[in-house]
Amino acid sequence: MIGEVLTCVDHPNSDHLHITTVNVGEGEPLKIVCGAPNVAAGQKVVVATNGTKLYKGDECFTIKKSKIRGEESNGMICAEDEIGIGTSHDGIIVLPEDAVVGTPAKDYYNIKSDYVLEVDITPNRVDATSHYGVARDLAAYLKQNGKPAALKLPSVEAFKIEDPAPGIQVTVENQEACPRYTGVTIKGVTVKESPEWLQNYLNVIGLRPINNVVDITNFVLHELGQPLHAFDAEKIKGGQVIVKTMPTGTKFVTLDGVERTLTDQDLMICNTEEAMCIGGVFGGLDSGVTESTTDIFLESANFNPTSVRKTARRFGLNTDSSFRFERGLDANNTMYVLKRAALLIKELAGGTITGDIQDIYPCPVQPYTVEVSFRKINTLIGKEIPVETVKSILDSLEIKITEETAEGLTLQVSRYRIDVQKDVDVIEDILRIYGYNNVEIGENVKSNLSYETPTDKSYKLQNLISEQLSGGGFHEIMNNSQTRSAYYDELSSYPVAHCAMLLNPLSSDLNCMRQTLLFGGLESIEYNIKRKNSNIRFYEFGNCYQYDIDKQKEGENLSAYKEEYRLGLWMTGNRVGNSWAHPDEATSVYELKAYVENIFTRLGINKKTILFGNLSNDIYSVGLSINTISGRSLGTIGIVNKKICKAIDIDVEVAYAELSWNLLMKEIKKNKVKFSEISKFPAVKRDLALLLDKSVQFADIEKIAVESDRKLLKQVELFDVYEGKNLAPGKKSYAVSFYLQDESKTLNDKQIDAIMKKIRTNLEQKLGAQLR
Repeated sequence: MIGEVLTCVDHPNSDHLHITTVNVGEGEPLKIVCGAPNVAAGQKVVVATNGTKLYKGDECFTIKKSKIRGEESNGMICAEDEIGIGTSHDGIIVLPEDAVVGTPAKDYYNIKSDYVLEVDITPNRVDATSHYGVARDLAAYLKQNGKPAALKLPSVEAFKIEDPAPGIQVTVENQEACPRYTGVTIKGVTVKESPEWLQNYLNVIGLRPINNVVDITNFVLHELGQPLHAFDAEKIKGGQVIVKTMPTGTKFVTLDGVERTLTDQDLMICNTEEAMCIGGVFGGLDSGVTESTTDIFLESANFNPTSVRKTARRFGLNTDSSFRFERGLDANNTMYVLKRAALLIKELAGGTITGDIQDIYPCPVQPYTVEVSFRKINTLIGKEIPVETVKSILDSLEIKITEETAEGLTLQVSRYRIDVQKDVDVIEDILRIYGYNNVEIGENVKSNLSYETPTDKSYKLQNLISEQLSGGGFHEIMNNSQTRSAYYDELSSYPVAHCAMLLNPLSSDLNCMRQTLLFGGLESIEYNIKRKNSNIRFYEFGNCYQYDIDKQKEGENLSAYKEEYRLGLWMTGNRVGNSWAHPDEATSVYELKAYVENIFTRLGINKKTILFGNLSNDIYSVGLSINTISGRSLGTIGIVNKKICKAIDIDVEVAYAELSWNLLMKEIKKNKVKFSEISKFPAVKRDLALLLDKSVQFADIEKIAVESDRKLLKQVELFDVYEGKNLAPGKKSYAVSFYLQDESKTLNDKQIDAIMKKIRTNLEQKLGAQLR
């Protein structure tokens, strides 16, 4: 409602609020508390009275009678953004003195009722990124459902060259990146504010009106789906537009004021001296139309989708134009759109169409030719659709039938349907218009018996291990397979030369595929530690990728690439913390090793077939390799190198294990579950105290012991380690238990002594062990 501020005084309980009385043309003046700095008596303003609903995005709130700092308020004096006519919130709207009090704001601003339809489209349907494209699809549906529907394109028959004098000339040097370029010069235009109807059309779809020429290019873009660009003709030096690439390193300032460094792969729209615009992506700072412009050059071009996408991603730009060009537009449509926009400019800005139309189109594109059989249509859809219905649907979709036989049809599909190039694409369109719900579910259910595939088994076991780890206090994480190649710059275990690099990365932080799960987990740990969650147990299943040029085979593009599914486990912080019953206890790599061994046990892998060996690399400060007796590497485990942790801003010790899930599945492939009774005969334990070099690990002792006797030796356990007083320098003492058992009889001393003697002898010979 339009109101008039009668009085305005300071609020007694606030240093910035005001108490006003406002006449809204009916009843008593309203008392309204207002916080705007520019409110004053005598102003004509827009008032939202009690009960009025205002919207902020999708949120709706109702104006109600309220008390503000102890003073009653009955309404709100509005700013631009609060009623949706602008974005300013600096102060209230102050209207001209001739505004009539009591007039509804809707009538004052001449707002018309309209409907906005939000349409979600799949990325391949670039033809539907315009009003006409959506209408064309809707018309096809309505026709097939018996609804009257007529589809009309605005006429361009009135277009003509009014002045034969030469206009701006065009040269295309890079025709691969620019298959077609059309343009026309219009002289004597008057650049000014757009008429109300055009502004309303743009506002309703979320675009800010600028001036009549620019608004027309935006209007036609959303009307027909073809991007346009209007240049100030006086700024086109030399009177020529040249479509080409610039030398690498060339600086260019875009419309947003940012200076960008070009490469020789970025297509530019240039004049004879400099670049003016990034083709299909973004305009330059000084080439656009302003209020002082009198002559314009209007561009309607077709650019290579791959070229536009690479340039847009390189500069981090995503515009309405690049969005459409990246998905592929019909080069045959540029001329019509050019004429349509030129006629609108003449209508709203005046001017004279000068010189010949510039149309560089050396290799005209032809419609897609697709052959489709009636049998395949019916097979894929699951229902026999009458031939006449099929033909009618195709006609409504503007797909031309060039040949018909008893078996099928030969079709011509317009280039604007870039997503329809195969028979299955045509069948999908037929079904879409025919209606998925019109394909009845039959009374018979057809099924077949299947068997459990290796993939099924792997997935089942993956869930089993996930449940086991989650039950042990681990949390599952999922990281991006794309990562930073900088992580691998100084690594020899995972050299950067083995990174599968991305040709078109989203950013420098996501420019290659990961070789290991390690870094994604460390990023997650760093994220949690910074948020005071320091006691961490994570696991992740995911693919890792490697590239090896030495494995490249001629004619096999993927032979140099390797993909492997892996399981990663991370532990850091305290195992027990803040407990009244137990002192704080840090996690350790030994605890992680126990979890790894439990995974092997759960998968049914015999511990005797697994060997832990010393590992020295740049990933771990202390590490173990995990191998089978046959020499197959199943993974690694250890304490992550401090240098790696520091690079990711982690200053605590992190234990990490990475297992090859693919190789684990191969290892258990031939496993057979067998039942066996608990032995009736007792096990025998023998302990040895061994003096060894500090470099020797328990894994070495365990390996030699298992190799000494595979039948009766059931288990080897380490129960004490000692270093220090009374031991020679460089030595340590291991106290180890050996468990022997025969399931068929009780062992006697002679057998036990023979086995233990063999174990001692092998330890002495291979490790230099001494009995204490």
